[in-house]
Amino acid sequence: MDSNIEIEKAEEQLRQAILSSDVEALDKLLSPSLIFTNHLGQCLGKEADLSAHESGALTISKLEPSEQQIKLVGDDAAVVTVRVQLSGTYAGQPAGGDFRFTRVWAQLSNGHWQVVAAHAGTIA
Repeated sequence: MDSNIEIEKAEEQLRQAILSSDVEALDKLLSPSLIFTNHLGQCLGKEADLSAHESGALTISKLEPSEQQIKLVGDDAAVVTVRVQLSGTYAGQPAGGDFRFTRVWAQLSNGHWQVVAAHAGTIA
């Protein structure tokens, strides 16, 4: 299968897993060595991300992507940038806005793709 198509599918699987707080799916899509820098400049790992979903501290009700670009890097890596309209709650408070996410995907030896790094920025 074409790597661009695989990444598009993985991005959609990630979106659906986030919307449903599907920790099992997120566990498969996120690398154990994940580094995520959020829009506040905080660096989080995979466990913190999964914990926020599992505990209900983070719930996302809207995650609408646009302006997605995929750039392949060799045979086993890709960089994705995507604009996202997001809304939900964090720690019981409304959260959301217009964001740009950049994700680095790496392909494992079994052909599975995982996010190894991500960054979120607020669009003013």
